[in-house]
Amino acid sequence: MVTTGAELVTVDTPKINVNFPLVRRLEAVSFRAWPASSVVYDGSWQVRLTGSHASKRINCIVPLDPSDYGNTGMRLEKSRKRFEDYGRPLLVRETPLMPPQLRMHLIENGWSAFEEVKVMTSDISNAELLETISHLPSQDVGRFVEAHLKVSGDDVALRPAIAEIVSSIVPPLGLFIKEDVEGEPQATVICVQDIDLAGILSLDVAENSRRSGIASQILTSALRWARLSGAKLAWLQVVSTNKPALALYEKFGFTEAYTYAYWRKGDA
Repeated sequence: MVTTGAELVTVDTPKINVNFPLVRRLEAVSFRAWPASSVVYDGSWQVRLTGSHASKRINCIVPLDPSDYGNTGMRLEKSRKRFEDYGRPLLVRETPLMPPQLRMHLIENGWSAFEEVKVMTSDISNAELLETISHLPSQDVGRFVEAHLKVSGDDVALRPAIAEIVSSIVPPLGLFIKEDVEGEPQATVICVQDIDLAGILSLDVAENSRRSGIASQILTSALRWARLSGAKLAWLQVVSTNKPALALYEKFGFTEAYTYAYWRKGDA
């Protein structure tokens, strides 16, 4: 158990029965939904790196086979040098697919787990999606990125990096923007349609528009679009401490499929 540091999380056995085929499928679609600029494999470990953006999901090692744990120390050191070339700290993302022997190696060598994330799913094939104002998706990446930056408050210097990531998403996607009567963006969300799965990413609501029902409106529009496009199951990822977001998603029938956490060397 890890107990040091405000952001650190305890590392326990899974609290729910894990559907491993579903985990593998959701991991695969999540890679396509938020693609890294460089992806290489060390055995079954996927090494994801992106020089233009520091997002942890696209700058980490993701072990994908519980039986692949040989030469752990050597492989981590090899990856550390690769991460240094990108100016990134070495991170390992632990899903239920990570070998327990690798987890033990990390603990014994001074690594710490932090930022637990819930992966949630909802069957939308027959879900009751309440009648709200409909927002049609845009395909204008530049317009979406500008709206996203205003709504989220992210550094505008990330504009080209976010545009590059969104533009590199291969499956069909809808870029949703909710604006007020004066044309100012109030909320944004990305919906990625991958066969019968729909990923909900980067749902943001402007600070002065929160607790007004706008998040429910734009999420409803995204899920409707996804269902019309053939999706039966929606998925998303949310930090486990984000209580308002969890309450919103649970209202739409999302339940936990599994959790993941990141590991880093030391507490910093």
